Amino acid sequence: MMNALDDPAYRLLFDNNRAWVESVQRTDPALFERLAQQQTPKYFWIGCSDSRVPANEVINLAPGEVFVHRNVANVVPQSDLNALSTLQFAVDILKVEHVLVVGHYDCSGVKTVLEGRRVGLADNWLGHVREVMDSHANQLDALADPVQRHDRLCELNALEQARNVCRTTVVQDAWSRGQHVTVHACVYGLKDGLLRDLSYSVSRAGEVYSQFDIALGRLAA
Repeated sequence: MMNALDDPAYRLLFDNNRAWVESVQRTDPALFERLAQQQTPKYFWIGCSDSRVPANEVINLAPGEVFVHRNVANVVPQSDLNALSTLQFAVDILKVEHVLVVGHYDCSGVKTVLEGRRVGLADNWLGHVREVMDSHANQLDALADPVQRHDRLCELNALEQARNVCRTTVVQDAWSRGQHVTVHACVYGLKDGLLRDLSYSVSRAGEVYSQFDIALGRLAA
């Protein structure tokens, strides 16, 4: 029977892990001891599963500084118990102060929806992005360039999903008890590595819709 570590592609992961541990220990010998004691991140990142968008590296934070949830096209529907449970743990247990919903340009999931292609079971999940596209059809149709239209839907999807986060009972309850937590919408550029703010940062229930309208207006301008 073949040992799994005889597979070079699999063994590479362990070789890389050891090299990473050695590198970390040279620069911060106490890091792993600190991480073993507690987890106290200030940030909760909700992003796409795309392998080109590693949360910690994008915002240059060390392990233990950002709590992460990822799925195809960074969607946060009210019916997704996985996303909601992770959000609840981040807000209620870890007491994060910032929730970042981060889309990214050139998102394959968003492009699939925009082009009306079928990919299989994931079509049911991407239906949430399709709802975003339908809701903003006028703005998207006004863009003749397909690249610009794709970029805009990535931005709109991040905005809509951030608003969904704001409307969850988890965040609404946190605000009602006076907990400091701000929800942000951002988008990441694969071509330049830059994270862009989408002008949607909400810290209280009364701002959810007014800030959304402001952010939409800035996108359309």
